Amino acid sequence: MTKRWIPIRETPLDGGISSSIERNDSVQLVVAIRPAPVVLDRLARVSAHPEQPRIVAQALLLSRSRGFIASCRVETGRLLATLAASRTGTLAEIGTGCGVGAAWIYSSMRPEAKLVTAEVDQELAGEVGKLFADDDRVTVLAADWRELTKAAPFSLLFVDSREPKKAGPDGVVDFLEPGGIAVLDDFTPTTTWPPMYNGSVDVLRQSWLTDPRFATSDVMVTDDACVLVATKL
Repeated sequence: MTKRWIPIRETPLDGGISSSIERNDSVQLVVAIRPAPVVLDRLARVSAHPEQPRIVAQALLLSRSRGFIASCRVETGRLLATLAASRTGTLAEIGTGCGVGAAWIYSSMRPEAKLVTAEVDQELAGEVGKLFADDDRVTVLAADWRELTKAAPFSLLFVDSREPKKAGPDGVVDFLEPGGIAVLDDFTPTTTWPPMYNGSVDVLRQSWLTDPRFATSDVMVTDDACVLVATKL
């Protein structure tokens, strides 16, 4: 006989999912992860599929429980996963947060690759570490982002923290191996040169797009957000 699953309580989460506690005719309880209807309309206008890897859903649940209202966008996450699938060696993230970005990277990481991510908040780093506790390829450091130099060079680096972002190419060039890729998110699309933001030249973006040590592209992931992808020459 086919079991019917009856929702008991549903909670919207960040990143386009909701979690619900459900029971079936045998009074078994499960936690179901599904796209939140309120977000599906926005997702329908972009190429990112609303379904997410289980590890990403778990990180989003942690984010929600900690009161974070912003996390790595689904579109950016899928870009990270796509890039991670092509990388070997050590992949890294600056600014773990609740682990959503790291989870996207991990979701497509090759079996021989490793991932290290740094979060200055020790308690939060400990919580994220529990998400990856069963895989010794992943290291969550409770440390300043500069501590990642000890694990460098990296084949992929997600720069998701304000200070290293503001440092520009000089701040991360030594973290990357030749051919290594740096990813920086949360830029606003622009159609001018030089790139503009709020009526002024976007000096940070311009520095990445013109740095001779990198081949950099400005990738639009939604109609209101773009990501810089920079490969070290």
